[in-house]
Amino acid sequence: MHMQSTRSWITLATMALLAACAAQPNRAPVVERAVVPDAMPAAGVGVATAPNAAANADEANRAVPAGEGAKPGYYTVKSGDTLIRIGLDNGQNWRDIVRWNSIENPNVIEVGRVLRVIAPGVDAASVAARAVPAARAEARPLDARPAQPGAATPVAGAASSAVATLPQAVASPVPVPAREPDSDLNWMWPSGGAVASGFEEGRSKGLAIIGKAGDPVVAAADGRVVYAGSGLRGYGNLVIVKHNDTYLTAYAHNQLLLVKEDQAVRRGQKIAEMGATDADRVQLHFEVRRQGKPVDPARYLPLR
Repeated sequence: MHMQSTRSWITLATMALLAACAAQPNRAPVVERAVVPDAMPAAGVGVATAPNAAANADEANRAVPAGEGAKPGYYTVKSGDTLIRIGLDNGQNWRDIVRWNSIENPNVIEVGRVLRVIAPGVDAASVAARAVPAARAEARPLDARPAQPGAATPVAGAASSAVATLPQAVASPVPVPAREPDSDLNWMWPSGGAVASGFEEGRSKGLAIIGKAGDPVVAAADGRVVYAGSGLRGYGNLVIVKHNDTYLTAYAHNQLLLVKEDQAVRRGQKIAEMGATDADRVQLHFEVRRQGKPVDPARYLPLR
């Protein structure tokens, strides 16, 4: 009898507990997830998040009307964007984009936000209308020739302020066509190594130049460093140099960076050492970007 009473009590208690649970709404925990970024961000480079994921969503700091996203000079943030990527793809310093858009927290950018990617007061339509220069008609060999007798060899480990001397290019008898005024930079090869693969529209954004770990990587023209770090997926340790309002260059996969952001650099100055970060072999991935769009570096570099 005592055993039956105990079982009845347990049965009644269980039924009461189930009834109480059924009376409560079944709520799953809410987890707000940030969009996985295309690049792991360094400090201040931004990660695109879902709308309203950031506190206040920076609504008070929107410098561009929402309808401007499709116009030249503006960009609508997409899932996976970072300020580094947006700056590279639009030929701008990511810090300028922060300033032009009054972004209070550069570590977070909201998907769908419209950003100004050209300086205020600049005619974006006229800039966008300027066509990329046509490819040159003459053949241009991409593989490096051996250094000529007496040519100086770069010294590994040289100070970052020093100018590295690369093997001199062999003069070409073919006349070089006139360039657009804004392409009148004094270009040089960023490395003396052989070119393993060239630029291919829609597939390869630049040249793959092979060499040994520690080989010098030099600035292809005078400019200012707008990024130095490892925050862009697929590029490893990366340096981006802005040369003027039209051109910038990118130097990827380095084992060591010798410059920092906002540092002025000279043509031929050693800015990094070749490596294999985020790559399957030691190489320099070199890009020339015109208004943020990848163009064939062979159009600008001197003949070898």
